[in-house]
Amino acid sequence: MTEQPAPHGQNQQPIDRPAYEYSPWRFWSEATDEERDRQTALQARLTTRADCTIEEQCFVSSLASVQNTDLRLGRGSYIAAGAYLTDALTTGSECTINAYTVVRGRVTLGDSVRIGAHTSLLGFNHTYADPDVEVHRQPLTSQGIEIGDDVWVGSHAVILDGVRIGDRAVVAAGAVVTKNVPAGAVVGGNPARVLKWRVPPTPSAGSAQADDLAALTARWADTARRQAEEILDRCFVPSPDGGFFVDTPQSPPSVRAQCDAIEIANLLWDSAPGQLPVAAQTERLRQWQDPVTGMVAPLLEDGTQRQPRPGLFDQEAAYHVLSVGYALDLLGSSFRLPVRVVAEAHPEEIIEGLAQQPWDGGAWAAGHWVDVLGTAIHWNRRLGEPGRAGATEALFGWLSTRADPRTGMWGSPRHEDGLLQIVNGFYRASRGTFAQFGLPLPYPERVIDTVLTHARDPRVVRPDRHNACNILDIAHPLWLTRSTGYREAEVTGLARGLLRAALGHWTDHQGFGFRAPGGDTLSRPSTTPGLQGTEMWLAVIWYLADLAGVTEALGYRPRGVHRPEPATVLP
Repeated sequence: MTEQPAPHGQNQQPIDRPAYEYSPWRFWSEATDEERDRQTALQARLTTRADCTIEEQCFVSSLASVQNTDLRLGRGSYIAAGAYLTDALTTGSECTINAYTVVRGRVTLGDSVRIGAHTSLLGFNHTYADPDVEVHRQPLTSQGIEIGDDVWVGSHAVILDGVRIGDRAVVAAGAVVTKNVPAGAVVGGNPARVLKWRVPPTPSAGSAQADDLAALTARWADTARRQAEEILDRCFVPSPDGGFFVDTPQSPPSVRAQCDAIEIANLLWDSAPGQLPVAAQTERLRQWQDPVTGMVAPLLEDGTQRQPRPGLFDQEAAYHVLSVGYALDLLGSSFRLPVRVVAEAHPEEIIEGLAQQPWDGGAWAAGHWVDVLGTAIHWNRRLGEPGRAGATEALFGWLSTRADPRTGMWGSPRHEDGLLQIVNGFYRASRGTFAQFGLPLPYPERVIDTVLTHARDPRVVRPDRHNACNILDIAHPLWLTRSTGYREAEVTGLARGLLRAALGHWTDHQGFGFRAPGGDTLSRPSTTPGLQGTEMWLAVIWYLADLAGVTEALGYRPRGVHRPEPATVLP
């Protein structure tokens, strides 16, 4: 495989200014103002045509021959000197077309596609059916070429018309590709054939590997059921008035711990925890709701409740709209009052609140706000309180029109976090709205693209770096969009790997910690096994098992906060 030029930032040796034409990956960080102005002017000339779109941080060499009838360059893509481009080319973000590459016909590239120098992508063909007519006078045909995400095409390769190359594949230098390339394959030769796998294919249902995962999942589920009573006992502190659940044996009582215990018992036994009578658990949760705001304020260390704070929302109390509401639902009850701070909110307040959220750089917090808002609307409607006219429509209208068509999500990522913030924020926002109300997402396939790209980040998916939130925020969006069938094999393969790792996080007789054992113990929440970690990982495992096709081995299905079905339907 011929090595491509080093990506931006890896080679810090200075280069001559004309060399940017051939090695443009450092252009925007090192070019002079005059050079930037010339590049901006060149792109402006290209984009005067209605059929040309060039996003930010792109580079087009002045020495390239760009003759496209339709050109769409995604953010951070570049075209180096000597490249010859015609017809229709669409690229995702961060694609490279290196020196002397030929791209002709209808060609579509996903994100992060690297095309080595002197390579030819020929998305058209000559016909020669009539031997009495010169070839150049006979019709052309064009099926086009499609290349998925994160594909590396080595130098001097040739890819012929009609070829589809799957995500994360590698094409060796000098290969002649005449047939489709499976996702994750490494191909080479003339004609190209599979040499090995960068990402092994997913085992088919009924294969030995699939059966092995189902058996492993079933054994774990049996263990979890046997040990669940011990886990709840470990986290229950008796007292004269009955007692409280705590997250871990060292923790003070909390509202969420009571709810997590109810969720765990319902998941594994389809009943309430046996440590307290059902009526006592129900009445306690109902009485904790503040009669003025309708919120449930947190507990103090002595088990008493602090006063709720005014406004939309008391952030420390916000998650209790989800946890207490669904815990009561599992107990066959409900909030005794509407969540008044939401019921009384005008559409203008909803819009203003949405606009004020930290979507750029803090999308998780913004998604949390939306999740609480949508869930409060759900509980209020169950109590016959529809809220102000137009408020629910304002929420869904804002979200539907503000979703980014490139990512399918809301907000912008922080550079240091990669896609973590917007993926985590998407889970929270979509869970409380589109998922909870059974409405279709604006851009489901782009959601899958974004989540699968995010799932390549080792900071998130390496088993010792797992935490329940980050894996749930991968699993739930992929499950929510599963009906599209888009990139199904990759989704299944990812789910199988994550499921196998997740089952290994269980600590005998203690349950799950929020973070994987042996992970970053300096971060919070703790890796100590407890109720929050156990409740969340039980839900994560269900979603992963369903995506992997082994749900029957579990014998349970979430019915609380993490229920897969819509909780309500809008009229």
